[in-house]
Amino acid sequence: MSDGALTVLDGTHLAALHVTLPESDTALTGAQVLDLADSAVSSSLFALSPPQTLRSSALQRINIPNDDVFRRTELAPQQASQTIKLYIAAIADVLNADDPIAVAILDGKTISIYLEDEDDFAMIAENLFTELDAEDKGKIKKSEIQNALVHMGVEMGVPPISDFPQLNSILKKHGADGEEELGQGQFALLLQNVLQELAEALAEKHCVLIQNIKIGNGSKLRKLLADVKQVNNVIEKILQEKNGEKHSSRIVELVRSFLEKSGLEFGLPPSEANEGVALLYNLVFSDTENKKTASEVDRDELFVTVKEILEKFAELLEASPVYYDLGN
Repeated sequence: MSDGALTVLDGTHLAALHVTLPESDTALTGAQVLDLADSAVSSSLFALSPPQTLRSSALQRINIPNDDVFRRTELAPQQASQTIKLYIAAIADVLNADDPIAVAILDGKTISIYLEDEDDFAMIAENLFTELDAEDKGKIKKSEIQNALVHMGVEMGVPPISDFPQLNSILKKHGADGEEELGQGQFALLLQNVLQELAEALAEKHCVLIQNIKIGNGSKLRKLLADVKQVNNVIEKILQEKNGEKHSSRIVELVRSFLEKSGLEFGLPPSEANEGVALLYNLVFSDTENKKTASEVDRDELFVTVKEILEKFAELLEASPVYYDLGN
């Protein structure tokens, strides 16, 4: 997949993963077992190290709640092999069911597309120059090229220097860290040369960045709906809200208000996250016809209504997952 788009790591990358233990009858410590497994997982996830939260969730799934104790435990080869298999399967399950990871794979293709269209690139360079020329002098320092790359960002295929140190070498090679001032034409030429070499470097060695994005795919909701106790807990919270205030509004409006405030803990994206999520809420509730007011609805009817609404959310999210910024 070309950069600029998101790739979702949902566990399928790990389906065929097999780890071979070192040829020895010697017992392995838990630490060695986890290191072998994490290394194999990383190689299948574009060299990304599994996040600590992901590893912890996987360990809990295979009943290893105390990581420190397990790391000191010695395991016979067969036990070690089985533990690795279960651990990797648990990581895949967490990714698939609970918390898939969104990544951007920067491979230089997006940069090349911009460079190939002369008019498009000229406009980009002009806009960047204007933005960086804060004093409107018609000149900016060479070192401003670094800020230009920051403005372009991952969306335009440019990685942060912190995640792609080779970029720093490219900037120095082209003198883009100097104090010499450049006019707009000189700036555009220098930017073009830097981007060309950056695109070539990324084509040889991709840069994979974990995005601060949550993926709402309905999986958490489906788990909740499969557990009557959890659904009842949601009902109790709605009832508390209903009893705490005077509600003359329709029950659907009460449920919507509650889910917009508290739905995140049930696997619902925040309604204000973006336009796509707002449309999702509108679609679900415009299709729900219970016209009774909150005061007219008993617990059983509330249960049926809430379950129907959550089922619609789960169905729509499974068919069309939504992405939203974790900062929202």
